[in-house]
Amino acid sequence: MSLLCAFEAAARHRSFTAAAAELHLTQSAVSRQIRALEQKLETELFIRERQTVRLSAAGEAYVEEIRAALVRISNSTLVCRSNSQGGNLNLAILPTFGTRWLAPRLPRFFAEHPGVTVNLTTKLSQFDFRSEDVDAAIHFGSAHWPGADMVPLMRETLVPVCSPALQARYGFTTPADLLKAPLLHLASRQNAWSDWLSSHGVESEGFPRGMVFDQFATAAQAAIVGLGIALLPRFLITHELQTGDLRNVVPTVADFEGVDLYYLAWPNAKAGHVPLQAFRSWLLGEVEAFVRESAALPNHGVGPQSG
Repeated sequence: MSLLCAFEAAARHRSFTAAAAELHLTQSAVSRQIRALEQKLETELFIRERQTVRLSAAGEAYVEEIRAALVRISNSTLVCRSNSQGGNLNLAILPTFGTRWLAPRLPRFFAEHPGVTVNLTTKLSQFDFRSEDVDAAIHFGSAHWPGADMVPLMRETLVPVCSPALQARYGFTTPADLLKAPLLHLASRQNAWSDWLSSHGVESEGFPRGMVFDQFATAAQAAIVGLGIALLPRFLITHELQTGDLRNVVPTVADFEGVDLYYLAWPNAKAGHVPLQAFRSWLLGEVEAFVRESAALPNHGVGPQSG
């Protein structure tokens, strides 16, 4: 570790003397450490020219990897110092699901597991767990993630919504009436509209296309300002429906469940991570309670948990 720290500091400063001052060592000590590292690697990391040094091509590539590793070690050490009695869970979330559904429930998790710290980062699609500092992820889609284990959480109940002004303008009464207005689309739900229309007996080929969004929040906002009709999960727009900013376009039709599910996914190597085990158990309990409560509300269900 001392050799790597000396190398990173010298590479950053482009000077053995400046690195020595930062590390509170002598210039000769830093020089010996870097020479020892070069001997271990059997490659020259610096090109020495009289009183100056510069990184070799190998050194330029190596320092980027080493610097990232040292930052990760430093962050892990900081977390350990600040939370030595619990643990750390780095969780990737889908933005709207994370802010609308998960975040309001997290205080209950912290009350049950006061020693665990949950760090949240946003990921819109699958990624390689091996290249990310992430212990688990909330995933929507199919039950397939290479190198990961998954547990199903819940389905979505999709509802077509629009602004009161748009509803008044077109006077929607049947599912087929929706084809009169622009339909707003989600990049992650490319077949949602065709599936919804087909399920209600409406010819789905050649239906009007509209704007495409990568997040629910922006699609909902576009619907609120009257840009079109959005097909959104009911449980993520509860507030907008309650305030009247959005209206169910055809409330007389039955709710529609999407095919894909929400999952909690984690890399195989993290299966024994204690904070993950605690979070997984708590999350499944929260989902079970939410689905049960939602099913008791008329026309507000999210669909049963599926295996």
